[in-house]
Amino acid sequence: MHQRIITTAACVAALSLAGTAVAQDSDQCQSVGLANVNWTGVTIKSEMMGYLLDTLGYETELTTASVPIAFQSVADGQRDIFLGLWLPTQQSMVAPYFERGELDQVAANLEGAKYTLAVPAYVHEAGVQDFADLQDHADAFEGRIYGIEAGNDGNALIEAMIDDNAFGLGDWELMESSEAGMLTQVQRSVPREEWVVFLGWAPHPMNINIDMRYLTGGDEYFGPDQGGATVYTVATAGYTDRCPNVGRLLDQYAFSVEEQSLAGGHVINDGMEPLEAAQALIAEEPALLERWLDGVTTADGTTPAIEAVQADLGR
Repeated sequence: MHQRIITTAACVAALSLAGTAVAQDSDQCQSVGLANVNWTGVTIKSEMMGYLLDTLGYETELTTASVPIAFQSVADGQRDIFLGLWLPTQQSMVAPYFERGELDQVAANLEGAKYTLAVPAYVHEAGVQDFADLQDHADAFEGRIYGIEAGNDGNALIEAMIDDNAFGLGDWELMESSEAGMLTQVQRSVPREEWVVFLGWAPHPMNINIDMRYLTGGDEYFGPDQGGATVYTVATAGYTDRCPNVGRLLDQYAFSVEEQSLAGGHVINDGMEPLEAAQALIAEEPALLERWLDGVTTADGTTPAIEAVQADLGR
């Protein structure tokens, strides 16, 4: 029986520093390495991908690390796949890997995403609707912007604004934490109607759990349409050519904003584990498997993937 191994950031950091791995050939596709970051949506997608591959007879290893290490480990070939490339916000971070031919952009796994600064609705109604409004209320915000984990591209964009004194924010402070830590701070502030500005994105259950609004005016840093984004799957250069069965699955593996928000709600609101949440989504939206697994087979090529997965799920 194949067993998925979950490793830590320290492990992948060591791997990423070990240098460029020898290119894999088709005989080595049995083992699949997935890089992950500790964001609800990406983790759900990564855990579900690991489950699908395990069920098809592959041996998968999922490693959670920071965004820069995730990109580096896939570029080096120490991991094969990463499901969390947000464009355009991560463009500057990932561009060197594409320029050196170390990464392939496989397919969009989420369209219609959003990623920029946000505030609670009562702050928005009080007049903070644009990035340019923040400095006028610096005292109310205590000059703080709440971000997520160190090394994240969103944090880097906030730091760039502060360094550039954009919108007069030169004296402000980025409060780095984690997704969970940031949301805890926001959810603690809202009942008291305290003023807080934070890094927000959709899809995510925060959009359901918090009455929040996205700010306008941050196009130079977060991109147009209030940080409108598409999330892509990336792989080590040449991987999908070497491993066409996995490559077909990666090319077809995509969620809508509504589907990912629903799965994320199972984690944040219902206390499910990420894989449990993804499987609950499949129970609610069974056509997902047909969409993802069309033309894909088990690792040995003997059985349609849809049959193997449905049998494992008891469907």
